[in-house]
Amino acid sequence: MSENAPEYLDFIKDAVAKDVAEGKTKAVRTRFPPEPNGWLHIGHAKAIFVDFGVAEYFKGECNLRFDDTNPEKEDISYVEAIKRDLRWLGYDWADREFYASDYYETLYELARKLIRMGLAYVDDLDEDEIRAYRGTNVPDKNNITYTPPGKNSPWRERSVEENLDLFAKMRAGKFADGAKTLRAKIDMGHPNLLMRDPVMYRIRREPHYRTGTAWCIYPMYDFQHPLSDAIEGVTHSLCSLEYEIHRPLYNWFIEHCEVFPSRQIEFARLNLTRTVLSKRLLIQLVRDKKVAGWDDPRMPTIAGLRRRGYSPEAIRDFLGRIGIAKTDSMVDIQLLEHCVRENLNKKASRHMAVLRPLKLVIDNWPKGQVEFLEAVNNPEDPAAGTRKIPFTGELFIENEDFRELPPPKYFRLFPGNQVRLRYAYIITCTGFDKDPVSGEITAVRCSYDPATRGGDAPDNRKVKGTIHWVSAEQAVDFEARLYDHLFAVDRPMDVAPGTSFLENFNPQSLEILSGAKGEPALACVEAGTCVQFERLGYFCADKSVLNADEDSKPGALVFNRTVGLRDTWAKIEKKG
Repeated sequence: MSENAPEYLDFIKDAVAKDVAEGKTKAVRTRFPPEPNGWLHIGHAKAIFVDFGVAEYFKGECNLRFDDTNPEKEDISYVEAIKRDLRWLGYDWADREFYASDYYETLYELARKLIRMGLAYVDDLDEDEIRAYRGTNVPDKNNITYTPPGKNSPWRERSVEENLDLFAKMRAGKFADGAKTLRAKIDMGHPNLLMRDPVMYRIRREPHYRTGTAWCIYPMYDFQHPLSDAIEGVTHSLCSLEYEIHRPLYNWFIEHCEVFPSRQIEFARLNLTRTVLSKRLLIQLVRDKKVAGWDDPRMPTIAGLRRRGYSPEAIRDFLGRIGIAKTDSMVDIQLLEHCVRENLNKKASRHMAVLRPLKLVIDNWPKGQVEFLEAVNNPEDPAAGTRKIPFTGELFIENEDFRELPPPKYFRLFPGNQVRLRYAYIITCTGFDKDPVSGEITAVRCSYDPATRGGDAPDNRKVKGTIHWVSAEQAVDFEARLYDHLFAVDRPMDVAPGTSFLENFNPQSLEILSGAKGEPALACVEAGTCVQFERLGYFCADKSVLNADEDSKPGALVFNRTVGLRDTWAKIEKKG
């Protein structure tokens, strides 16, 4: 066992350590069991963090198992996407890659074993009838919920021989889809509805991405999952809190199939403000073209976060800070963004760029002269060194850095005011050019003080504003994509009855600026690399997971805004 347990493991670590101390477990083995019917998102990252983290702490193993028993929705492309995202997050499962579909024959035989024990039967009720016979929770006259007993199926008492024969015919394809199911015989009066003779197998003539048409019956999750854990010798099946109600059934199948006694432990799933983490809803966003795809930088998928510029280290830092709890809670997305800023602040090189350019003309600059000024690459990392940036008589500044009529406490450019140009000179605004038809300001005019190179005034004059710039003559063009939260409210699912979560979709979640300008060094930033645009935020040179043709490249530079510079969370944390 490792010497120091990370704090985030305290809740689960204690339970596992107790099993080890009592001799119930010798070698700890966990598993991460995704269903290959979509891409991983940050909620899965929490599960990965826990599954692999517990195994690492106890010097055990963590299996990667694909719970692929639902062929209608599963595909090999999802398998490859999941493995790619896991590797990017920094996790390695070595040779411990498994598939529930590898166990189909074993699961089938364990189902036959339960039939022989009189604990499973073939039922002719259809899906709606099974639901009606099972019953539901209802409120009594005091509005207190209770669960009246369900009703036994008319086919519940079939003989062992008949059930074995019918189950074999189900496998052989003798019955239509939905005509029969195999159900566990437990208790139709059990207060937990999941224990009321749950379905173990259903008939589906759907080709499987691995087994093809070899099977036309497929095991249900509640039957397959505990037994797959047992087959692999998983000592601790760590899962999210919604499976707590499934634990009695998990234990029932393990006990009555007489297999390895895996233990299920639940923890709270991740809930993140302004985000949906339901795979079904993420699929809807993709299908309805609300986003560009699974790796759209607004998506909470691992691929989307990666394309936006989030790093594995920042994501793991975030997951470590939120901890592991036994009760559900909502985590503010600003904490995630804070972790991203902290990580990028240490490693991202600084550059100057102008997103909404306005020309600045220095009237007293020597015509044709180019100066190269020294700029710091990263003030947090002296080893990152410096770079040279060209300074000329015509520059681009941000449109919002000039006002013809400045508002109160505006310290940037306006007629008669002085500002520092970052790394360069102090300038004085002398006027501006305006389009006579539209009234739009087309250029700002100024003079510079040659004695203030580096931005310092030798006469100690007080200049309150500092703005960034790029040389108009040597700037590179790029497309800036300004991403914001996908939803406009903290809890997108809190909607009026009969309305969709899409009512809360943020129509301003993406703004594309095609005329942005940057210093020449931006042309050399490789796709997937994050930089800081001074005063603007952190940006990532676009790198698509799906299509390399979309990648940022010389002549077609694209930068995605990762996160802005303003850190509200840090201020909240400091006050707290």
